[in-house]
Amino acid sequence: MEPYFESLAAVAQQALAAGERFTATLDAEETDFVRFNRGKVRQPGTVAQRYLSLRLIAGARHGEHTLSLTGDLAADGQAVRDALAGLRTALPELADDPLLLLPSEVRCSRSVRDAPLPPSEAVIDEILAAAAPHDLVGIYAAGPVWRGFANSEGQRNWHATTAFNLQWSLYHRTDKAVKTGCAGFAWDSAGFERKMATAREQLALIGRPSRALAPGTYRAYLSPSAMEEIAALLCWGGFSGRALATRQSPLLKMQDGQTLDPRVELAEDTAAGVAPAFQAEGFARPPRVPLVTGGALVGSLVSPRTAREFALAENGANAAEMPESLTMAGGDLPAADALAALDTGLAIGNLHYLNYSDRPAARITGMTRFATFWVEGGEIVAPVDVLRFDDTLYRLLGSNLEALTAETEFILDAGTYRSRQLASVRLPGALVAERPAPLPLTRSDPPWEFLGVIPRRKAPRGSRFLPERPADSPPFPADSWLASAGMTLSGDGGRHRQRPRQPTARACSPCQPFGIDASSRCVYGSRGLR
Repeated sequence: MEPYFESLAAVAQQALAAGERFTATLDAEETDFVRFNRGKVRQPGTVAQRYLSLRLIAGARHGEHTLSLTGDLAADGQAVRDALAGLRTALPELADDPLLLLPSEVRCSRSVRDAPLPPSEAVIDEILAAAAPHDLVGIYAAGPVWRGFANSEGQRNWHATTAFNLQWSLYHRTDKAVKTGCAGFAWDSAGFERKMATAREQLALIGRPSRALAPGTYRAYLSPSAMEEIAALLCWGGFSGRALATRQSPLLKMQDGQTLDPRVELAEDTAAGVAPAFQAEGFARPPRVPLVTGGALVGSLVSPRTAREFALAENGANAAEMPESLTMAGGDLPAADALAALDTGLAIGNLHYLNYSDRPAARITGMTRFATFWVEGGEIVAPVDVLRFDDTLYRLLGSNLEALTAETEFILDAGTYRSRQLASVRLPGALVAERPAPLPLTRSDPPWEFLGVIPRRKAPRGSRFLPERPADSPPFPADSWLASAGMTLSGDGGRHRQRPRQPTARACSPCQPFGIDASSRCVYGSRGLR
């Protein structure tokens, strides 16, 4: 694949006219996909695709054309010439781009991680045998992925990796399931069997009568998979150089000096992840960009356009300025001792449908999903019905953070929209204490944001905030302050201004608009759809 890309870049170089420049990016893969349902293979297949994005630049004007390649060099070479000719015709009609920023120096790189994986047929046989006789649903994706960059200045960057990603659920009934995943660069049969054994044990536990919890504050242990959902929401503008420069980041308070727990260390660790060491414009990525050190915000991800607009130093960020290799340092709690350290409280395996209920305050709302258990004396007692939580990052990873697990889990992005995603996170589990830390009621923490605990009152027309409470009003009870919880729950489904869209009683395809991923049946709340 690399020589093929080099040949296409040479064709583009030869097709340039005087005063023109080009960039070319390759996005290619050869992936085996296998979907499971009811413990059987339902949809096997192989996808081979190659996309080349060409950008023609003349002065401050530029245009882009993306080609789907056939693999035939003669045909694809002619398509490259035709694409550049079409862009050349369009450029005079385009305005100058004042934010255009291109690399000022040539920095070539090459990274190849292509250790072979076992044949997919052998892996599938192993998965089905380990899951039998349970109701398995999931997806397996494996194979090589390639990324390339070339420009008219002679810069060449190449990234090739062969990896697998297995996401699966063992279903009990309706919304009762145990979701698990494993991913990496080499198939580990022993590691997979350990995860499947844990899933089987938890499947037996969720068959017990479930426990419904009242709204209130609860001690909680968040697994690395649950932490992944919180990290994914935090990445949505949290570390964006543009969002910080315009004060639209959810980490606004950290920008003004507020900190998390000193043990919280976050970084964009490209060297330890699966993402390429370059981005679409050809800028190189540093091996590591510290983002949070000692609980304080110390860095951000700056794309070339943001760097030009706000006079910042770019650091190889993508256009969305979202981490692609986020890592969080572990702590000193052995993962095997997490439930014992929890003692009594919630063990949360998965979260979903997360969003900000108060973005400037980093207040997060979301729902528990799949295997969430009530624990007493360090032992699982019963599964817990679906619950909505609402809390701030400054308590979850700040004042109420009791411990982080020493072990961290490497989780590959399971996204397959358009192509397999080269992004990953490495995260520990987190033990969150139920330690009251009441905060004063402020305009950024209005009571109607609190879910299912404090009754809502209607604000005056045209006003975003509630009127002052009468002096003779009874005080809010201490257990009603969602601000005082380690993990705060608001009952089955809860209430929120932005109520999640409910699925209709039809088979939905694709499932993702309803918050359902490819390794799950279409299940929402107590409703099970296929």
